Amino acid sequence: MRLRHIEVIQALLQTAHLGSAAQLLELSVAEVEALLRDAESQLGFMLFASVRGRLQATREARELQGAITRVYDAFEPVQRLADSLRFHQAPPLRIVGTAPLVQQLLPQCIAALRRRFADTPCRLLCQSTREIIDSLLLRDCDLGLSLHDPEHPDIHSQALAQGKLFLLAPHGWLQAKQKYVSLQDLAGQAMVGLEGHDPLSAVLAGKLQNLRPSPVIQTRVQTYQMMRSLVEAGEGLAIVDPFTAAGARGSGLDISPLSPPVGVTLYALRRQGSDSSPLLNALLELLAEQATALLAG
Repeated sequence: MRLRHIEVIQALLQTAHLGSAAQLLELSVAEVEALLRDAESQLGFMLFASVRGRLQATREARELQGAITRVYDAFEPVQRLADSLRFHQAPPLRIVGTAPLVQQLLPQCIAALRRRFADTPCRLLCQSTREIIDSLLLRDCDLGLSLHDPEHPDIHSQALAQGKLFLLAPHGWLQAKQKYVSLQDLAGQAMVGLEGHDPLSAVLAGKLQNLRPSPVIQTRVQTYQMMRSLVEAGEGLAIVDPFTAAGARGSGLDISPLSPPVGVTLYALRRQGSDSSPLLNALLELLAEQATALLAG
């Protein structure tokens, strides 16, 4: 099959109508029908059957649908690059970060960067640290941001800012003027846990398991933002990264650092040997400044 065949099949899967698919592809109905018949001839089986004026996908077409979607997903970056070249734009700066950083740190930094480099588009995605490493190695992104140093031989890690973990608790849980929370204060408490392989939660897991009695964790979630939401709903206490804690200020929750403190570092991750640029250097400076300001708040 040719790419044009795939476009026609995808359009018909979306619209189930020759006329609507033709409008979507900016072709005539006759051209769409001819391309469909040509695709079916090459494949050796029917893709669509006419049922009550609409085109119904056959079993074979439905089985092809997942593969066709993947082709479209792979083609999208090519289309974006072609568009930028057509309009003489610089290629986009592709940034991937873990959820707390994408939600709390990056928006202000990207806005400040765009004021200085107005003609350069940016792409911002949210991924886990493992996914960020894969994206960097596959050259799908230019910069990764994480609270974990992967210590990968092909990844260069640059520390941008230092912080520490915080406890989130319902309003009134902390005593008046209490500045710190000891881990021992969490013994036997109802807490919200983090699901998956987050490096920060792995560090804490051993410390919490050694408490007597151990904290009671009935609910586990995927992100620190979800942990904050559950604390707000009264599900228990949660230990979160400093950026999630910064976002929770003013929400009515009690927020306190742990004692002894558990340190956290913000890392900028890049592929070893990758080229730098004034744009990327400016973003790294903005990230360090904004992160330091947030963590000091």
